[in-house]
Parts: sequence; structure tokens; C-alpha cells
Amino acid sequence: MPPADDEPRDVLPTTREPASRVSARTLAWVEHAVIGLNLCPFAKSPWVKGQVRCVVSASQNAGSLLDELRAELQLLVDTDPRKTETTLLVVPDQFAEFEDFNDFLDDADAAVTALGLEGTIQIASFHPRYQFAGTAPQDIDNATNRAPYPTLHLLREDSIDRAVEAFPEAETIYEANIRTLRELGDSGWAALQRRIGYER
Repeated sequence: MPPADDEPRDVLPTTREPASRVSARTLAWVEHAVIGLNLCPFAKSPWVKGQVRCVVSASQNAGSLLDELRAELQLLVDTDPRKTETTLLVVPDQFAEFEDFNDFLDDADAAVTALGLEGTIQIASFHPRYQFAGTAPQDIDNATNRAPYPTLHLLREDSIDRAVEAFPEAETIYEANIRTLRELGDSGWAALQRRIGYER
């Protein structure tokens, strides 16, 4: 869905940020938003065990990003989950517009399939201007999938299955997240963004 006329289109930095800052902001988002607001009940365990890999992409075009994605997919599947349970591939220099990022996800899923990893790895997506169908850009509901930068989250299917077994009402997570964010409100979400250091 294209942004509204008054929606900022330059949501990403025009100059490259140091990878260390991009990583720090992303990990602060995981700690304070994803875990702090309990937006994903499954996130805390790999976080406290140090099993979350955060990689900042150096790519500035979709082709090189796909190469990085393929490498990270293969690395994840080849790595003991006790060392790396999940990977965040952060893309600071592309996809200022959510619609372009959303279009790229088809290529990302095709890469999973081409590597024979369908059913083994799946990709979740986050973006600073993430927008669910049927919502307005400013709706707080969209914050469930808003991160400091466009981010591809590589998840092991086995881990998801185990998490669902431990949390049998997983389908209620989305509804709970919406309630949490609506209670937090726009001002609370803005304050959290400022604390993390990625308010746009």
C-alpha cells in the first residue's frame, strides 16, 4: 500500500550509518520493544542465551542483498541452534518505501525455496513504515511489525513448532499485541522510539 501524501518517503538515512550503530539500535528494539512489550513470547529465550545473530547488510541493491540472504540462510541451517537460534538481517540502505520492501519479500521467499529450505527456515519481515492491509499509515496496530530498519528475520521452523507447543494459544498473540500497543498509545510508542534512538 503506498504511503499517504503526507507520509514521509525518506524514512531511511541518506548517508550510511556505521554498522555498529545500526546493530545497536536493532538490538535495542528487540530488547525494549519485542521483549519489553512481550510482542513475541518466544523471543526472550534465545535472547538471554545469546543465540540471536544480528547482521547488518552492506548491500545497496536487491541483487547483492539476495546474495547476502542466501549466505545467511545457509549459515543458519549449518549452525548448531545452541549457538545461533535465529538471525536478523538488517538492511539500512535500501527500501525506504515499505511497498518496495514488501515486493522484495517474494524474492526472499523464492531464495528459501531455491535452497531447499522450505519447511526448514521461514522469513518474517519488519520495516520502520510497516503497514498492514486495511490500516492507515498512522495506526498504532502497525507498530507490531515496525523496526528501526528494514529487517529480515530468519526463523527455524523447528523452533517455531516447539514454541507453539509450549504456547498452544499462539493465534492469540497478534490480538494481545494490538491491545498492548493501543494501551501504550502513540505517545508511549514515540517515547519508546526515542529511548531506543530510532524515532523517524
